[in-house]
Amino acid sequence: MILDSRICYRALKARDARFDGRFFVAVSSTRIYCRPVCTVKPPKRENCRFFPSAAAAESGGYRPCLRCRPELAPGNASVDSISRLAQAAASMMEDRTLDQEGLDTIASRLGITDRHLRRAFGAEFGVSPVEFAQTQKLLLAKRLLTDTALPVTEVAFASGFGSVRRFNALFKQRYRLRPGQLRGPLRGGTPLAAAADVLKFELSFRPPFDWSAVSAFLGVRAIAGVEAVEDGCYRRTVRISIDGKEHTGWIAVEMSPRKPTLRVAVSASLAKALPPVLSRVKALMDLACHPAEVAQALGALAKHHPGLRVPGAFDGFEMAVRAILGQQVTVAAARTVAGRFAAAFGDPIETPFDSLTTLFPTAARVAVLAAGRAPAPWSRLRARWRTDASLSCRTPTSRRRSPRCARCRASGNGPRNTSRCGRSPGPTHFRTRIWA
Repeated sequence: MILDSRICYRALKARDARFDGRFFVAVSSTRIYCRPVCTVKPPKRENCRFFPSAAAAESGGYRPCLRCRPELAPGNASVDSISRLAQAAASMMEDRTLDQEGLDTIASRLGITDRHLRRAFGAEFGVSPVEFAQTQKLLLAKRLLTDTALPVTEVAFASGFGSVRRFNALFKQRYRLRPGQLRGPLRGGTPLAAAADVLKFELSFRPPFDWSAVSAFLGVRAIAGVEAVEDGCYRRTVRISIDGKEHTGWIAVEMSPRKPTLRVAVSASLAKALPPVLSRVKALMDLACHPAEVAQALGALAKHHPGLRVPGAFDGFEMAVRAILGQQVTVAAARTVAGRFAAAFGDPIETPFDSLTTLFPTAARVAVLAAGRAPAPWSRLRARWRTDASLSCRTPTSRRRSPRCARCRASGNGPRNTSRCGRSPGPTHFRTRIWA
């Protein structure tokens, strides 16, 4: 990413929130790097260096500011192909895919070679994927040390480090501080999270953010027992597997009344799965969005609804199931079926909220279901596969559209859609693509 130092310095002096997370400014006289919205007195122009990412600033020998806290900066979405590749890889790294499966797996999922991924990553962030991952771990550790009362040992493992010794060494090397030095009233006397069973965080975004629209969208589609939107707060149960171990709990997300941040409460049972939990919340709430670019693209459509976002998916498999069960006439009907599905095949969980009682079923559980036990949409699909899976939308003897093939039924191409796929995959093909 090429940065114009003149524009960056103007944004720094104006503390323009539109540029938050798009670049970081490092001050040569203090060896500290900040967000462009930092409230300290702007440094002299000749003492400033600008970096495209926090990782690039740290690789240059700078440590993060304790006031503006670079770990709180929002993400940086992009429509450029190279940038999208790098951002997608960075998102996987936040899910700890790099630690568990390696860079080759990330490149394979993106459909590119690991060499091209390294090249794209360097162009976007100015560092290698490994250096970027190390910085993300350190910034998460810094957040946990500042905002929670977790012991340093638990902070090290929750941040993705394999040993406390490695964590202490890298922390001192990069930040020239011991982890324990971040404990205490470093933020104007703000106390650490007192509740031992809840971890609290703040995730920044670029204002404006139409929280009422996002929460309303999620609320009307909330799966009973799994999700709920109550009093402007979105809550849901969570199940995440890391290194073969399953972690379960709940999260709650609400808008901060004073700052451009979302308040996220995470149950302590998810402490060792914090990187993927926070990463998925960012994706669900579309926190990497650039509202100014959206408003420019939509024009009059966005005039009366500033801060519109596109809610993402907290869990990919859950979204795939929603797509199948969502072959209903109304959103309410799809929501009802999804709630019955979760209640029948999910696992119970205890939470402080009466509305959260169920963990959504896993892919392994759904894959072995008997055809007759699943809800109606899935059962109908299975039954029709057995009877007419060989039928295709286009037959060689007629131009007329034949009865729907399995692929068209799965994708929603019904009598109202005259598209012709010309293919007739069976249930095995569909299960491999969706349920596996």
